[in-house]
Amino acid sequence: QLQLVQSGGGLVTPGGSLRLSCTASGFSPNSMYWYREFPGKDREWVATIHLGEGTTRYADFVKGRFTISGDDAKRTTYLQMNSLQSEDTAVYYCNARPGGITTWGQGTQVTVSS
Repeated sequence: QLQLVQSGGGLVTPGGSLRLSCTASGFSPNSMYWYREFPGKDREWVATIHLGEGTTRYADFVKGRFTISGDDAKRTTYLQMNSLQSEDTAVYYCNARPGGITTWGQGTQVTVSS
């Protein structure tokens, strides 16, 4: 069974940090992605990591604040989020595409509020 299991997230005050993790089971991903979703809107791409090469890409709105990393052996990706602001409040999803099959994690709520 192809599955992505997320952990992390929660409530943080503005300027704080959180780390999300996502582990694949049933497959070994070459690349992993993070997206986020605001109520009533489509998911937007946040970051990508190509696990074998270690190369990364980021959406402009998170550059310098978020860091994606990965452990190929553990089939896990992490999203370290620093300097969080209220506009980062969303449900965060990890994604992978084993054999072209789009697979999503269960989603993790991140709430930035004082």
